[in-house]
Amino acid sequence: MTQTRRRLAYIGLGLMGGPMSRHLVARGWEVHGHDIRPQALEQAAAHGVIPHPNARSAVQGCDLVLLNLPTTEAVESVAFGTEGVAAVLQPPQCVVDFSTIRVDSGRVLIERLRRERGCAWIDAPVSGGPAAAGSGTLTVMAGADTADRAAIEPLMRDVAQRFTVLGPPGSGLVAKMLNQLMVGCLHATVAELTAAAEAAGIEADLVPEALAGGHADGVLFQQIYPRMRARDFAPRGYARQLLKDLDMVLAWTKELQVPTPMTAQAQTLYRMLARLGHQELDTSALLKLYEPASAPPRG
Repeated sequence: MTQTRRRLAYIGLGLMGGPMSRHLVARGWEVHGHDIRPQALEQAAAHGVIPHPNARSAVQGCDLVLLNLPTTEAVESVAFGTEGVAAVLQPPQCVVDFSTIRVDSGRVLIERLRRERGCAWIDAPVSGGPAAAGSGTLTVMAGADTADRAAIEPLMRDVAQRFTVLGPPGSGLVAKMLNQLMVGCLHATVAELTAAAEAAGIEADLVPEALAGGHADGVLFQQIYPRMRARDFAPRGYARQLLKDLDMVLAWTKELQVPTPMTAQAQTLYRMLARLGHQELDTSALLKLYEPASAPPRG
């Protein structure tokens, strides 16, 4: 391996970790991986990831340990559980956590790894979805000490179109809470817009073109409006995950004593969607709440 492309361990090879690990292999990294789901591990191995039967095996001898896991509890278990990887990490190994987890819990894990093992933990949650993960065009928002940034710069050049360090460890998790606050509210707004456009008798497919460049335009709108129109709810991001994120956002803003009534409404809508059994669909499936059996045909 070259000096800039070293050995990586990748724990969590699912919706985001699968395409990102494939991209990293294509970029010349040696990627050692583990996932608790055999099918995900097999798929990763098919595109060049070196499979391991457990996380500890995967991280040994690797320079960077990448985590891409669905919950705070999963991250804590992988790091410090009974078979946690922290027990075998040694400086200068560094953890880079792409997961979306609670700010307070993340800061505790970061400090614990530094205190117990002397290793850096960089929180680096992402935005952009599986397509961006697979093409190296993610938006990465990170928290890192200045001394640790150089270790991850080669990696970020390969995975991120935009990489911003907002401050010390934990700062990336704060930025992701802000990101998810906006994302949750925008999904609800676009679902309402879609339902209204379809009921209004206009050429509804032309709405993104009509609004392009104006104040209502945006990347998320241009992505999810066509999916809603097509009723394409194959998951690029699971509804259950966005609900989990909104739960975290609201708990966090409550601690800050910041009122977030719009976010609370988006949370309620996603909880309704989950109770209808649609939690495994894409986040854009929120449109289903606006489609009673008596809804008019799409315009």
